[in-house]
Amino acid sequence: MTDDPTIEEIHALEEVLTTEAESHGYHLSPDSDAVKALVKGLIVNTRRYGYPACPCRLSFGKKEDDLDIICPCDYRDADLDEYGACYCSLYVSLAVKTGREEVQPIPERRPSRADRDKKGVSVSSQPSGFSQPIWRCKVCGYLCARINPPEKCPICNVSRERFERFA
Repeated sequence: MTDDPTIEEIHALEEVLTTEAESHGYHLSPDSDAVKALVKGLIVNTRRYGYPACPCRLSFGKKEDDLDIICPCDYRDADLDEYGACYCSLYVSLAVKTGREEVQPIPERRPSRADRDKKGVSVSSQPSGFSQPIWRCKVCGYLCARINPPEKCPICNVSRERFERFA
C-alpha cells in the first residue's frame, strides 16, 4: 500500500492553486507535467509535515522554522520580479506563461540554517522602519509590502504601472 497522492487529488489541488493564483494576479507554469509533479510534492509534504512546504527545498521539519517556504513561499514575488518564476517554477510571470520569456535558473534566496541561526532580524533603510517598500494601487487602494509592485493588482486587476510608492 502506498501513500502517493492519487491523480484525482493532484488534479483537485492543481485546480485550487490555478484558481487562487489567477484570481490574485499570479500564474502557474504552462508546463503541466512540471505543475503536476510540484503539486504532488506539495501533497506529499502536507502529509509528511502537516503543511505544504516547497517541494524543491529541504524542510527543517518544524512549521515555525519553515514558515518562509510554505507555498506560496516568502521568496515567490522577488523571484517572479527578477527571474520570471519562483524557485521551483510553479508560479511564473505572464511573460513566461505566454511564452514571451523562458525560465532561467533561479538562485536560492533562503538563508541556510546556520545563517538563520546567527542572523538577527535587520530592518533596512526603508521609511518608517519597514523592511520593504509599501506599494498602493491608485485604482482600488490595495496595499502590499514588497520590493516591486505586483504584476497585476489582486483586487481590481490593473497592471503594475497603476501602483505608486506609498511609504
